[in-house]
Amino acid sequence: MTPLLTLLTIVGAQLRDRLRALRAQPERGSLSVEQVIITVALVGIAVALVAVIADAVTSRSAQIQ
Repeated sequence: MTPLLTLLTIVGAQLRDRLRALRAQPERGSLSVEQVIITVALVGIAVALVAVIADAVTSRSAQIQ
């Protein structure tokens, strides 16, 4: 039981240290509004492209049969 308790103590200490380091840099990892808008636009384009390809495949398969 002692090795498990030691391991949990070490992991807890490392997590606490990482959390302190992250709190010291509040802007680290933050997304800007521009990045969010670009990501949403790219996802929208990808969804539209998949819909167009699926429609083309469906129409071509209907012609084959």
